[in-house]
Amino acid sequence: MSFASLGLHQDILNQVNTLGYITPTPIQLAAIPVVLMGKDVMAGAQTGTGKTAAFALPLLQRVKHNKSTNSVEGVQVLVLTPTRELAQQVHASFVKYGQGMSIHSVVAYGGASINVQLDALQQGCDVLVATPGRLLELIMKKLINVSALQTLVLDEADRMLDMGFIIDIQRILKNLPQTRQTLFFSATFNDDIFALSKTLLKEPQLIEVDSRNTTATQVEQRIYAVDKKRKSALLSFLIGSKNWQQVLIFTRTKQGADELANEMQKDGIATQSFHGDKSQGARERVLTDFKAGKVRALIATDVAARGIDIEQLQYVINHELPYNAEDYIHRIGRTGRAGTKGLAISLVTEAERYLLTDIEKLVGEQFLPQWLPGFEPDLTKTLEAPKKREPSKKELRAKALGLSASSKKKPKRKY
Repeated sequence: MSFASLGLHQDILNQVNTLGYITPTPIQLAAIPVVLMGKDVMAGAQTGTGKTAAFALPLLQRVKHNKSTNSVEGVQVLVLTPTRELAQQVHASFVKYGQGMSIHSVVAYGGASINVQLDALQQGCDVLVATPGRLLELIMKKLINVSALQTLVLDEADRMLDMGFIIDIQRILKNLPQTRQTLFFSATFNDDIFALSKTLLKEPQLIEVDSRNTTATQVEQRIYAVDKKRKSALLSFLIGSKNWQQVLIFTRTKQGADELANEMQKDGIATQSFHGDKSQGARERVLTDFKAGKVRALIATDVAARGIDIEQLQYVINHELPYNAEDYIHRIGRTGRAGTKGLAISLVTEAERYLLTDIEKLVGEQFLPQWLPGFEPDLTKTLEAPKKREPSKKELRAKALGLSASSKKKPKRKY
């Protein structure tokens, strides 16, 4: 099938053709007609399969129609994202897809000047892409009017819960029109997301073009067993010996990202860290240098897992496995995008095997750890007692939703 068969306006089709899009992806085929009909949608698909276009194209068409008939003024579409980088990415897509249609898209997020964002809003805004915290600030200060809103999109809805945004979202919802279209888009869904959807969506159309919580088939996954103290050496060896020029590496903590970046720089590899403690300007500069090839290895926390979209990125390495198994899917989904091949490597110690087991259960696969010559784990040493197990994702989400009777603390939001 073609984009023309989906009911899109000719102006949209012309822009799609200009961008070189020929055949819709499965998520676009399934979602675009339903979104055009105005129905609520809960859609899941693997990362890199065109989810943004699946909601942006039909919503741009509706905005274009409303503007031509002067039937709606003000913000018509609101897209909430969990991270600044993803907000920038989604905003850029709306601008790209709506080129030449006099549709105004604005992006708003924390860590940047609110005055610049206000200036953009005052020039007119049809589509607003925002992070929850900054949007709530705009609403509470009465700096934005969302009374004409027609569609709310939660992009990466599960990540909203992981990062503790549920309270902000609930406060935002109280200020939105009750009659609206609501769309959930994500690569992973679980029971808590379905529970949340029942409170926000009305008779939603469930769209799953792949088995739930699966990894991209074009990404080769390798597991290397290694001792903790040899992880950074193995990392530098892999990048140096194989002459990899653009590698995205994940750690669990900001401090760990900084320390690993310093170690790899000593090994002669141009490396930078990327996490929430860096200013927005610094993060943008690092990403620009990484995309341009000035930075060979980018060490990131999970703030980057949902917001980095780099064409032809071939290599992702988990220096540490994530505590939440779903984050593994999003991490390795930074490679193998738009049908290209990718390689995802995870460095796993014996003490981290339980995290690997959680991932295997989620994705329905069993991984066989390999030993790389020269970096074999020392099995003669007594294993260190594993650290206390982190709360499960289900426990964290239940707490975020206020379903945990054992805790009265409000969830702490991460940036």
